[in-house]
Amino acid sequence: MVTVLDDAAVLARLDPRAAVDAMREALIAAHRGELVAPPRVHADVLTFTGGRMPGRWYGYRSYDTHVGGEQLVVVHAEPTGQVAGVAVGTAIGAYRTGALGGAAVDLLARADASTVGIIGAGDQAWTQLWAIAAVRPLTDVVVYSRDLDRRRSFAARAAAELGVAIRAVDSAEEAVSGRDIVVLATSSSTPVMDAAWLSAGTAVTTVGPKQVGRAEFGPDLPDRASLIATDSPAQLGAYHPPAVLSRAPAVHLGAIAAGDHAGRTARDDITLYASVGLAGTEPFLLARLLGL
Repeated sequence: MVTVLDDAAVLARLDPRAAVDAMREALIAAHRGELVAPPRVHADVLTFTGGRMPGRWYGYRSYDTHVGGEQLVVVHAEPTGQVAGVAVGTAIGAYRTGALGGAAVDLLARADASTVGIIGAGDQAWTQLWAIAAVRPLTDVVVYSRDLDRRRSFAARAAAELGVAIRAVDSAEEAVSGRDIVVLATSSSTPVMDAAWLSAGTAVTTVGPKQVGRAEFGPDLPDRASLIATDSPAQLGAYHPPAVLSRAPAVHLGAIAAGDHAGRTARDDITLYASVGLAGTEPFLLARLLGL
């Protein structure tokens, strides 16, 4: 029988630490060529990402670029090709992005990192914090967005559901200054921060737009970074217009997870993780939830 999960069922099965661990495994598998994960494909109003763990499963995620409706993630079992499970909704995509971000923080942030600054108060900001709270003991979180009510609501939800010490602040600079970990999770097409605000040793995650002429950060951020990493160098190089980071070498996060790259080498290094959405990670996470 085919297991069909809606968002409520997905969230009931999701554990943040387990999700981060699954994405870390996916990153290593992609780096080693064990997870087949080509860049996403656009077909008019639909976008597809696919992935395959040969001999175990293959699957895809489809979502529209027209109205932002429900998404579909499908996993087929190998070698039979039978559909093993389907997830309908948006949770798999959003929370797998958060879990990849949690893996990035676990790999790139200092071991004693405990303070977080977030710019953005939407779903992507939420899933990043959801995962980060699973990999670091957080002592002080701040959040900024242009909408006062949204940032206050975000802080209230995080305090209630994640049990973190969090407060809304009144400026992007206040959200970034003095933080161990900084998350940019906006839809802004112009920079939302100045890299000069960063303290030595900060681990930065950027989730929002990152293309030339449309990016939530400027060239000053990669210029300050000692290390730039991404979940998919192939996807980062496939943007049109090109990614702001396309001229800078980006390390595969899976290489760091596998121990094939040193990652952070000094306490004062500023690291930058460019989240682009490693293909195949949505069916990877669904397969894990299904026990495949």
